[in-house]
Amino acid sequence: MRRQLKLEFGFATPGATNPFQNSTEPEMEKAMVTGDLNEALVEWVVQYRINDPRRFLFDVRDPEETMRAAAEAVMREIVGDRTVDEVITIGRQEIEVESRALLQKVVEQYQLGMSIDLVQLKNVNPPKQVQASFDEVNQAQQEKQRSINLANGEYNKVVPRARGEAARTIAEAQGYAQKRVNEAEGDAASFVAVFGQYEKARKSPASGSIWKP
Repeated sequence: MRRQLKLEFGFATPGATNPFQNSTEPEMEKAMVTGDLNEALVEWVVQYRINDPRRFLFDVRDPEETMRAAAEAVMREIVGDRTVDEVITIGRQEIEVESRALLQKVVEQYQLGMSIDLVQLKNVNPPKQVQASFDEVNQAQQEKQRSINLANGEYNKVVPRARGEAARTIAEAQGYAQKRVNEAEGDAASFVAVFGQYEKARKSPASGSIWKP
């Protein structure tokens, strides 16, 4: 019960201490059909513990073989619901989490006396016949993403600069406009003051009469 045990699917590590760890037919075991009817070669590991020795020893015949069959059925079901791109690239973590949860339910349903610690995908590849084509597609997708990143970087560099230039131009224009308004108001005030003095001088009694131009 203190040991963490492991089952390997689609490959075999030499010198395994658990006699049930390695598969007898790894090539057949890892060949799976995805949801978009492509083929993927999936290698994975299940790490587990014995948490109920009585059930493990007496309730089920060959509990580890039963768990191996259940783990393969669960993985095929989950892979069969996804595209080959999800299985090979972006969906790996989701597959691991979902398969662990589903396998734990199956183990509890069959009362195997085990608990699932981890389901981990290892090598996941397309078949060898299409590996080169898949690599080309993957490289093209990477080139596309790199181009998008470069474009976004250039956008983030140019657009803020242009916005800064526009803001500075607007600020300069507003400053110039305010300056012209202030000058015009000053000229107007000066004119009004001069005109007021002119009016006073024109109507002054000291001149003997109202001056008429």
